[in-house]
Amino acid sequence: MQHLVRECFKSGGYVFARKADDIAREHGIEKVARLASNENPRPPSEKAIKNGYEALCSSNRYPDERSGSLVSSLIRCHGSYHFVTGVGMDGVIETLIRTLVEPGEKVAVSTPTFSFYALAAKAQGAIVDEIPRNQDFSTDIHEFAARASDAKISFLCTPNNPTGSETTPEEIEQVLREINGVLFLDNAYIEFSDYDYRSLMETYDNLVIGRTMSKAYSLAGLRIGYAFVPQWLVPHYTRAATPFTLNSVSSAAAAGALQDSDHVRETVLHVKKWREQYRNECKYPVFPSGANFVMVDVAPRTGDEMVELLACRGVIVRSCSSFRGLPDHYIRVSIGEDWENERFLEEIKSI
Repeated sequence: MQHLVRECFKSGGYVFARKADDIAREHGIEKVARLASNENPRPPSEKAIKNGYEALCSSNRYPDERSGSLVSSLIRCHGSYHFVTGVGMDGVIETLIRTLVEPGEKVAVSTPTFSFYALAAKAQGAIVDEIPRNQDFSTDIHEFAARASDAKISFLCTPNNPTGSETTPEEIEQVLREINGVLFLDNAYIEFSDYDYRSLMETYDNLVIGRTMSKAYSLAGLRIGYAFVPQWLVPHYTRAATPFTLNSVSSAAAAGALQDSDHVRETVLHVKKWREQYRNECKYPVFPSGANFVMVDVAPRTGDEMVELLACRGVIVRSCSSFRGLPDHYIRVSIGEDWENERFLEEIKSI
């Protein structure tokens, strides 16, 4: 019966980092440094845990289909924008594509970048145009705007995964002026950046800004994504969304996390300190980053080779070989706990 499977799902798919437990068992290592998945090493805020527990106690009931309490918390945190939610950033991306894109229509993606944009677009039957970045991984704004001008949706990530490179608000505004479709600006790592794009929402009704609670807010396991959207999009997105998408525990925990600005502030300070330390102390070239990770050029070795060498030493990092358009000699290294970062620097020096 395998002939019934759609062609786009017969091979490929999202590439996950190796699991810490598997590495530990394979090499007999008791404690593994987990630096592959851009997670926040700090546990969630106590306010998030308290809210989540209270919601768990009434989880025999269906959640609010519109995530009203979370949306209210987002408005209190950010101001009177319009919001939609989803199961992680992935859920928001998938629902937005489902809302807007007919089979055969064009979706533009700035690459190399997060692979799920293209995967979700192809699953909807879209034609994906992958638009390469400059050699330094900055966005070629003129090229991107020209090729994305007739796309139904265009995807641009800043700070970009896996390169860490950033696109300025002025450059984003130039794209918005020149394209005819919607720009999805992925701001999953924006809390670690010095840029802010929210004011563009006041002028452009073709901008969607995606964010996540997985990184700065320490809620990766609860899968909470949200987006700033123009008002016209809200009812259509709501119709296209899976019913009861965001569960009540995740929604409540996210609302609690938004109340704890100290948690985010301390996380950001930790990340910025270690980003600089990685750049100063790693013996391989480290690219500038506005995110909670850095990309490292490990040539003449390949990314896969370096991942295995570090894994044998109890350090898990991500090879960038699965990112289309990126040469095979890069790794991506998250900012973890102090001991994890120290072990990475120590072990990579010894290779």
